[in-house]
Amino acid sequence: MSADLAPVIAAGTRWLLTAFPASGGAFSQALAEAQARQAVALAAALRYPTSLDAELLHLLGPGGSARLDWLTGADHHDETAEDAGWRTWVDETVVSWAACLLAAPDLAADAHRLADRGQAGEVTRLTRPGRHEHEAAPLLRHPDLLEPVASLHRAPLLDLLDSESAALG
Repeated sequence: MSADLAPVIAAGTRWLLTAFPASGGAFSQALAEAQARQAVALAAALRYPTSLDAELLHLLGPGGSARLDWLTGADHHDETAEDAGWRTWVDETVVSWAACLLAAPDLAADAHRLADRGQAGEVTRLTRPGRHEHEAAPLLRHPDLLEPVASLHRAPLLDLLDSESAALG
């Protein structure tokens, strides 16, 4: 995984966990964070597959979380500027793709096969979630709850996966 994507991965993970919190307890929070981080890392690896892509991301910026916050009804008027700074590193497309991957483990497995160039890292909790993963993050894994976010950029993700699988097949 490119270190250049670390701020986007951290912000996307934090956004998902803020919007779809864990069920409670330290173990559940850790499992939910692992799942969200795997989904965001995989989505970022697909979205920014080269170091040039990552450099362009840093030059142009990821766009921030404003649209995602509005879509989910999040109210952040209480946050100080210091607390809200991480939101500028949220990439809407990466978060949307991560939501797609969290809602559909089979899609995540297909995405991992495409991005498996050492960029995405370990994604077992994402591609083969067990009972513990579902219990720890019921909101983060619920397809109906994720749908408004996932539907934002699902079509380009599916196009990417289809075109790459056609090229390989």
